Amino acid sequence: MKHLEGKVAIVTGSSRGIGRAIAEQLADLGAKVVINYASSPEKAEEVKEAILQKGGKAVAIHADLSKIGDVEKLFQETIAAFDKVDILVNNAGLMITKPLAEVTEADFDKQFAINVKGTFFACQQAIKYMENNGRIVNLSTSVVGQMFPGYSIYAGTKGAVEQFTRQLAKEFGPKQITINAVAPGPVNTELFNVGKTEQQIEGMKKMNAFGRIGEPEDIADVIEFLVSEKSQWVTGQTLRVNGGFI
Repeated sequence: MKHLEGKVAIVTGSSRGIGRAIAEQLADLGAKVVINYASSPEKAEEVKEAILQKGGKAVAIHADLSKIGDVEKLFQETIAAFDKVDILVNNAGLMITKPLAEVTEADFDKQFAINVKGTFFACQQAIKYMENNGRIVNLSTSVVGQMFPGYSIYAGTKGAVEQFTRQLAKEFGPKQITINAVAPGPVNTELFNVGKTEQQIEGMKKMNAFGRIGEPEDIADVIEFLVSEKSQWVTGQTLRVNGGFI
């Protein structure tokens, strides 16, 4: 059942991983989807073509979300392509993990620019352009509830995202727009797997109730609910989607 028929969805960072799974699932449900990318045009085109081949509607739009001008361009080009915005999924993110003593100013600034600044100003554009009864979902992480060495900056950025989500709920309320955050645990993506040994991954599997790493589709399924009409009474919340990881 295509219960998102007629809706327009922007999914940031959707050329791969969780973002791709979200974009393809929303398209399967009838939404017209904007595939946002910063550095992978070939991957974005691949996602777009996969959606078009199944009869969906999609465009790929380049925007570096660390730059406010690009965030504005993303929304302007979405309006030009599809006339409106109903759904925003702030999925784009960067994860730099280093011991505290090795973190540079450039590491700090780059991670906050994409994860925090990008999400915040995408929400600002949403309040300008989004239709009434819209839906916003911000991606956080279950690492916020853990204590992992090397994850301090990344967890800090996502803690900020969770507070934006909570604090902005009443600003979006008059337009009947919901804003929520989803905080995945370990998920089988390129972002998660880079730099990890098989032993580390096996250890993380044992930290949840089901003994496995999550898949992008596990996250997309929850986001499907949060962008549907059935989630109208849920806003300002963070959902931990992690199989019991914390």
